[in-house]
Amino acid sequence: MSADEPPRGASSAPAGGSEVRKPDGPPQGRAREGEARTSSTAPRAWGDHESGPPLKFASPLIDEATIAGVADVLRSGQITSGPWVARFEAGLSTFCEGRPVRVLTSATAAVEVALQLCGIGAGDEVITCAQSFFTVQNMIVKCGATPVFVDCDLVTRNIDLAQVSSRIGPRTRAIIPTHWPGSLVDMDALHGLARRHGLRVIEDAALVIGSRYRGRPVGAIGDLVTFSFHPNKNMTSIEGGALVCNDEREARRVDVLRFHGIERLPDGTRDVAFPGGKFNLPDVNARIGVEQLARLPDFLAQRRNLVLRYFERFPTNTGCVLPPRPAEGDGQSWNMFCILLPDALPMSRKAFRDALESRGIATGVSYEALHLSTLGRRYGYRRGDLPNTERIAERTVTLPLHAAMSVDDVDRVCDACAQILGR
Repeated sequence: MSADEPPRGASSAPAGGSEVRKPDGPPQGRAREGEARTSSTAPRAWGDHESGPPLKFASPLIDEATIAGVADVLRSGQITSGPWVARFEAGLSTFCEGRPVRVLTSATAAVEVALQLCGIGAGDEVITCAQSFFTVQNMIVKCGATPVFVDCDLVTRNIDLAQVSSRIGPRTRAIIPTHWPGSLVDMDALHGLARRHGLRVIEDAALVIGSRYRGRPVGAIGDLVTFSFHPNKNMTSIEGGALVCNDEREARRVDVLRFHGIERLPDGTRDVAFPGGKFNLPDVNARIGVEQLARLPDFLAQRRNLVLRYFERFPTNTGCVLPPRPAEGDGQSWNMFCILLPDALPMSRKAFRDALESRGIATGVSYEALHLSTLGRRYGYRRGDLPNTERIAERTVTLPLHAAMSVDDVDRVCDACAQILGR
C-alpha cells in the first residue's frame, strides 16, 4: 500500500496513492506562523465554490527551518546520499528501538528490495491483501513471483488472517499485510502463523508510522517493515521510504541492493552479482526527513484530534460505515479517514464526490480491488472472489485529513456530507 505516485498538481498529494479529485484554485490549510508548505492558507473570500475555498486532500507542513536546512545542504555540495542520510537512518533506528533502518527513494523501492532480500523470485508465491495500493502487487510481479490475494475485514480493512492460513501452500514464501490507519493487523497472530510455516513477513506500514502495537512502535517488532515518506503520509521527505531490517547483516545487504548491486572488493574495484536498482535517497530529502521525524508526534496529535472531531460531527443516520472509533490510549495513528457509502444510497459514488468537489472539498478513493485490476486478473481472479475488498473498492470515499487542517475544516466536510446525503 505504499503509495508514491506523483501528486496531481503542486499541492495535491494522493493519500496512500488514492485516486484524488481536487478542486482548482490556491492551496488551503492552516499552518503555524513561519510555516511554509506546498499547501498554504488561502483568503476566505477567495473562490467561487459553494462554501469556502478549496480544502486539499493532503498537505504536508514544511517549516522555514527545514527550508533553510535544505538550502544549507544545497550549498554544501553534498547533495546525494551523505551525512544527512546517515542521520535520518540513525533517527529512524532510534524510533524503531534500535533496529537497523535503511532509507530509499520510495516505499515502493523498499518493498522491492525487501522481496529481493528475502530471495523471492520466479516460482514463489506471496500472499497479500487485495484491498491496498498497487505497490505490493506490482513489486511481487516485478520480482517474478505470483501474488495470492485474500480478502479483508469490512471495517478495519486489514488482511483476513484466516484466509491467509487457508491459502498457504508449498510455493508460499512470504506474507505482505497492509496496516490500515486506526487499526493495525493482529501482529501476534500474523507472526505466529508465519513462524509455524517458516514464512517471511514484510509489513506494509506506509500509512501507519507512529502507530503502536502493545505499547511498542510499528517497526520495533516483527520481521521486515516498510514505511513511506510521500507528501500524503504522516511525515514526509517529499519522496522517500524506509526498510526496517532484523540485523546489520540484512542492512548491509540493503546497502548493496539499493545501489546497483555494487559490492566493493578488497583491491578497491567493484563487482555486481545481482542486478540491483538505484534507490539511494539524496541528502536533500533526508534533511527534510530529519525535521519531519522530530515533529511527527505533533503531526500525529493533530491528526487524531481531527479524527475525533469527524466522529463527533459526521452524521450518524446515513448508513455510512466509518473506521474503527478511536479508544483512549489505543496507540493508533491516522493517515486517512475513509467512509463506506451505503449500498442503498440513491446516487453514485461519482455523484457524491462531484457534490463535495462543487463545495471545494477534495476526496480520494482508497483503494481499488487489486485482484480485479488488469494485472490481477491475469492470475485468474474475477468479480465475486473477494466480496469485502470489492464492496470497499466500489463504495469507499477518503475524506480530507492532514495536520494542516483545523476542526472547522472537519465541520465543513461533515456539514457538506450531511447536506449531500440528505441528513
